[in-house]
Amino acid sequence: MTARVLVVDDIVANVKLLEARLKAEYFEVLTATSGFEALDIAGNSDCDIIILDIMMPGLDGFETCRRLKSNPKTAHIPVVMVTALDQPSDRVTGLEAGADDFLTKPIKDVALLTRVKNLVRVKRLIDELRTRSASRGDTMAQPAVAPVSEAAVTGRVILVDDRPSSYERLKTTLSKRFDVDVHTDPESALFHIADETYDLVIVSLSLRDYDGLRLCSQLQNLEKTRALPIVIISEPENDGKLMRALDMGVSDYLVRPIDANELMARIVTQLRRKLYADQLRESVEQTMEMAIMDGLTGLHNRRYFDTHFKSLTHQAATRGKTLSLVLTDIDFFKSINDTHGHDVGDEVLREFGDRIRRSVRGADLACRYGGEEFVLILPDSDQDAAAAIAERLRARMDHDPIPVAGGQKQLTITISLGVSTIQGPEDTAEAMLKRADEALYKAKRDGRNRVMLAA
Repeated sequence: MTARVLVVDDIVANVKLLEARLKAEYFEVLTATSGFEALDIAGNSDCDIIILDIMMPGLDGFETCRRLKSNPKTAHIPVVMVTALDQPSDRVTGLEAGADDFLTKPIKDVALLTRVKNLVRVKRLIDELRTRSASRGDTMAQPAVAPVSEAAVTGRVILVDDRPSSYERLKTTLSKRFDVDVHTDPESALFHIADETYDLVIVSLSLRDYDGLRLCSQLQNLEKTRALPIVIISEPENDGKLMRALDMGVSDYLVRPIDANELMARIVTQLRRKLYADQLRESVEQTMEMAIMDGLTGLHNRRYFDTHFKSLTHQAATRGKTLSLVLTDIDFFKSINDTHGHDVGDEVLREFGDRIRRSVRGADLACRYGGEEFVLILPDSDQDAAAAIAERLRARMDHDPIPVAGGQKQLTITISLGVSTIQGPEDTAEAMLKRADEALYKAKRDGRNRVMLAA
């Protein structure tokens, strides 16, 4: 893994030392010796991570971090603050400033590389989610989801540890803020984690007769738990296992003896990042749904229809199954808009969409084709079945006026419908749509408010 790292420290010797360590692992390194210089470089360079010293003259690390996190151009860049976690005030101030992680002086190589690689991996995932959720056409658009504040972080944590003296102390610390479950049997813990809903897993690597990394690997392989942050607890001088855990995708680690402040800081950091990623994923899912849904009627849109109908037609043709298509149009819709206004026209379209939805089966697909045109895809339906569904919809529209303008008016709306059915293994979606369109045109030409079957 490679990435661009910005190292910020007013002591040149410290900068050179970190630069040498990172370059030895093939990271690209940018350097700054002041907070102001760091803000300028971060705003004009594509940085993947910033390692920021706290004690700097002029603009200290806390204020530099605040300004980075308040700037839309740099808010998403992970910031690792170099501090002493035995000073709770530094930790609290760093979290409030928006720091993503901490390194304790003197900085160990394994800690440095673990933090950097983990944060780069997470940043790339979040960058992808941010890109998808950002507004179109604006490369600097902010994501639809704001970063989660430290105060908003909560969650459910499971601790897998079989040493009472260890897990009791850890649970006491974490329970001040989180809902914590303890499991002493790693094999049963795996099934429990898969069945329940947790936000973070803590795994001890000192389990008796069990390799904690195996549990981490199993969690990484299960789809439900793949995105769960995993924090491992290691014994001192166990760098080999730590690096293997990092390569496996473990999120973070703590080394015994565990400082309570560091434990809480790292768990909060992981949960805050998970909450942000979850919200981004939800935003992406909503964006994807919006791309295939019609916002006015709640039906699928033309884009979805074009793709899905081709697939269903191909399947039906190759498997010898029936498939029908109903194309429908609201009669004299332009006069509704001209007479009553577009707001009333929208009410009519919404109600028509609802009536279509109530008229079809669960396996059928209703789409807004464009304007006042709608289309129904009816799998496993021959011409007679499709004609019956179309006639039911026509009759419902003809006999049940649509209330508009807050119920003050009622409009009697009629529709015309054209029905086509697949005609063998050589038939295509385009041909079916053309036949339905011709049938719809004939229904309108022959007086509207009727169902016409394709020849």
